[in-house]
Amino acid sequence: MSSLPFYDAVTRDFDEVNALIMRQLHSRVPLVEKIGHYIISAGGKRLRPLVVLLSARACGLEDPRQHSLAAIIEFLHTATLLHDDVVDISDQRRGRSTANALWGNAPSVLVGDFLYSRAFEMMVELGDMQIMQVLANATNVIAEGEVLQLSKVRDASTDEATYMEVIRSKTAMLFEASTHSAGLLANADPAQTEALRGYGNALGIAFQLVDDVLDYSGDAQAMGKNVGDDLAEGKPTLPLIYTMREGTAEQAALVRQAIQKGGIDDIESIQQAVRDCGGLEYTSRLAREQSEEAVRLLQNLPPSIYRDSLEQLARFAVERAY
Repeated sequence: MSSLPFYDAVTRDFDEVNALIMRQLHSRVPLVEKIGHYIISAGGKRLRPLVVLLSARACGLEDPRQHSLAAIIEFLHTATLLHDDVVDISDQRRGRSTANALWGNAPSVLVGDFLYSRAFEMMVELGDMQIMQVLANATNVIAEGEVLQLSKVRDASTDEATYMEVIRSKTAMLFEASTHSAGLLANADPAQTEALRGYGNALGIAFQLVDDVLDYSGDAQAMGKNVGDDLAEGKPTLPLIYTMREGTAEQAALVRQAIQKGGIDDIESIQQAVRDCGGLEYTSRLAREQSEEAVRLLQNLPPSIYRDSLEQLARFAVERAY
């Protein structure tokens, strides 16, 4: 699946998940399958199904239903990506054209709907109302997070608390639902299930904070997207919010104006301002705190290669450059 070591413990499980995903993409409408296969085959890190498999195994589960749960999570995530790219008018993801750039907005939205509904069909087959409740709630919260973020586009008055609410809802929620539902599927004791839920939340926040740092300091080719993409869309992320709050009057004015008009005309000046006033350092520190919290919560699980892999993943979240 990947050269990263935390995938190694569940390589065979991933093979089962990938085969299941391809079977479940079946549709009597060829375009549905074509777009579905295109977006799924784009790859990415597949972190959400990874944490399902590692969490379930860490709780001692040996049951093919974990493969179904991992596939469900990947379908939910892929549906949100299809919808996100339409909302953000994105033409590139993971270094290649988005589905909406190739086939248009309407087919992309509708195939996203297909993936959501297929995921819920698979949930019904799992036959666990607690898991269905967790995942139904998660999809609701994610949608709310998307709308909240949309309402703050080009709003330079957005504060840190609102930003954190957006990333908890939009990004961390599906990580949390992945680990929480895996604990439920494994019939783990309540303390372990709660620890896994908290781990997923902390991991998701750490990942998004680092993504927002990389938006101003990363390498476009490694990331598969352009540096400054969030600024181009007028999204007030934490490095910018911190710069407006803690920077000089000139730095604050530069960032405020860039958010309000969108675009990346002043990207180099803004990158410099965000670096100089400590915006990247501050955001990275918060990410490290979340990573450390995730590792701490894992001590509630019995020692195993799966717990070790979850810990490696939490550390990778803040050490990566892409």
